[in-house]
Amino acid sequence: MAGLYRKAMDAAYFLCVLVAGVALVVISFIMPWAVFTRYVLNSAASWPETAAVLLTVVVTFYGAAACYRLGLHMNVSVAVDTFPPNVRRVTDFIVEIAMAVMAVFMVVYGYYLCEATWNNSIAEFPWLRVGLAYSPIPIGGFFTLLFIIEHLTIGRPRVEADPHAAPAAPVAFE
Repeated sequence: MAGLYRKAMDAAYFLCVLVAGVALVVISFIMPWAVFTRYVLNSAASWPETAAVLLTVVVTFYGAAACYRLGLHMNVSVAVDTFPPNVRRVTDFIVEIAMAVMAVFMVVYGYYLCEATWNNSIAEFPWLRVGLAYSPIPIGGFFTLLFIIEHLTIGRPRVEADPHAAPAAPVAFE
């Protein structure tokens, strides 16, 4: 059962990375177009900035879920790293529970936000519903919650070291 759940989470992780990656690539094409139309054509397009902001929401929530799964998210662990292993396990558990509460909040209130704004449209994209633009919030929260369940039940997935990466050099203080 654990192996099946791990495979499902691998697929969910891949989906999150794929969606966030595609959104990032699209942003990297949109922004040069905005610069080109503004400074070369002297006629700024109205949609690129809005599109980039909407895609940034996608990158943020899907990317955050993917990073959280592998522990690649930003965290401050200076004090926690000094704790003995037993205390560290307790703090890790507390962090997972706090993150689960946050993920449930994102799912529930993100859904309410999508529902409340569903009939609104975005000026630059009249065909796009605002609720759809906000949908990465509850979806990202759902994926994060699934990854938290994975952490609590079968542990974090192992991240293989990159065999092509240069070894880390020691930091010299003078």
